[in-house]
Amino acid sequence: MKSKILFVLCLLTGLMFINAGLDKFFHYMPVPKDMPEKMVKVGMAFMEIGWLMPLVGIIEILGGLLLFSSRTRALGAIVILPVLTGILLTCISMAPSALPIALTLTAIILWVIIDNREKYLPMVRK
Repeated sequence: MKSKILFVLCLLTGLMFINAGLDKFFHYMPVPKDMPEKMVKVGMAFMEIGWLMPLVGIIEILGGLLLFSSRTRALGAIVILPVLTGILLTCISMAPSALPIALTLTAIILWVIIDNREKYLPMVRK
């Protein structure tokens, strides 16, 4: 039962990250009207750096795809973790209204990391 719940959560999380990554290329999601001005300015600054948003988009798509399979889920969680850290810090500092979603995604990714901790041990052992 636990593995089925984790699969569904990873599937939904992966789809959210794939959607966010595709939006970096195709810009099909509108900017919310109630977005704080500080976040709009930061977003525009990131857009000025031509390679940054496509890089983040590729990482989000790749990480989302890797979350689908139990075989690659551990790698997907590690790939998506830096992007998720940025999302979490942005929500804490600029948009607290989005914090519940960011915390939920963080909890799911941390569950995946904890569930697959034995796969990471060879990287830290001598």
